[in-house]
Amino acid sequence: MVIEDHHEGYLTWSDYLTVEAKLAANNTQKHARPVREGTALCQGIIFCGVCGGRAGTRYDRRDRKVTYSCQVKDSARTPQCRNFSASAVDDAVAALFLDTITPQQIGVALAAAEEVAERHTRSHRAAELAVQQARYEADRAERAFSNVEPENRLVARTLESRWEIRLAALTEAQAALATAQAAKPPLPATDSMQTLAQDLPRLWHAETTSPRDRKRLLRSLIADVTLLPEPDRHTMRIGVRWHTGATDELSVARPGPGRTPNAALEVIRHHGATHTSAEIADMLNAAGPTTGKGKPFTAGGVARVRDAYEIFGPRTVAVQDGEVSVKQAAAELGIPADAVYNWLRLGQVPARRGPSGRWCIPWDRATQEIYRQKVAGSFRLNPVRPATQESV
Repeated sequence: MVIEDHHEGYLTWSDYLTVEAKLAANNTQKHARPVREGTALCQGIIFCGVCGGRAGTRYDRRDRKVTYSCQVKDSARTPQCRNFSASAVDDAVAALFLDTITPQQIGVALAAAEEVAERHTRSHRAAELAVQQARYEADRAERAFSNVEPENRLVARTLESRWEIRLAALTEAQAALATAQAAKPPLPATDSMQTLAQDLPRLWHAETTSPRDRKRLLRSLIADVTLLPEPDRHTMRIGVRWHTGATDELSVARPGPGRTPNAALEVIRHHGATHTSAEIADMLNAAGPTTGKGKPFTAGGVARVRDAYEIFGPRTVAVQDGEVSVKQAAAELGIPADAVYNWLRLGQVPARRGPSGRWCIPWDRATQEIYRQKVAGSFRLNPVRPATQESV
């Protein structure tokens, strides 16, 4: 049994409860997630929406990337459990948080708080009246017991029992009043809250504000964040649950490592059939778009984008009358096509490259003689003459 304020102590009962709650919140062995020093804003309060497990935070010191990834064991991990860029999730959640803490929202919240305070005041007044009534009844019972003659033992026992009942009722009424007084939250000044709402964005982005401070501010209103499943791998769905029980859902583009911006991708799609990768790279660099890593485009980078998004030029357009492709020339010479490609890369044989990047060989007598001399001068090639159809 705990008797509050029975002896004077080093800490008050409320301070003791506050310390105990803080120790419990910092006890990681009991699955608590205290605020830490890392830059990940949602660390400790983020979950995987596919399997329901916690999403851990991973810091890559090499390229300074931070990711949220599902921490469940491989046996419980599903194919839909994915990793997410921490910066993309944090930016979306922080924007929602700052948009919520606005002067207008603060005004609505204060109005609701004042209504709740009025309800507490009404219940508080009712508890005070109940205490006054119980004290009056107890005083009457005490006076009746005091005025009885000692010889009337039966009457005295009856009045004493009645007095004890009235004292018990007084104790219950006083406890109800104390509960009502403790449940009434202190309301902050309206002016200070409005000023805080106006200065919060500046305070949030200030260099002197540490990641720990931002996390504490976020956790004061947001209970947890969930990475929801999304069939489109280029999109993220983020669920946010507030301490009030309200929920919000965010949908943002998922940035990936080296993901090509949409503006650059449209240029590659538009000119992919008529221009080489080097020409498209020059167009993009002149227009201004950069790669997903913020670097200028190169011919190799454009080629990789074309391979990833299957943006290929029509291979038959480049071959004109009197020309053959590399495979056709190799078949005529009876050698592998790789040998012809090697000569072309070294510039040892005549050919032209079409807009789509395809090699086109003018197959006249002079060019054929050059190619045959290359075959004859190679000790590695063993030409195989093309099969001819025998006459019946």
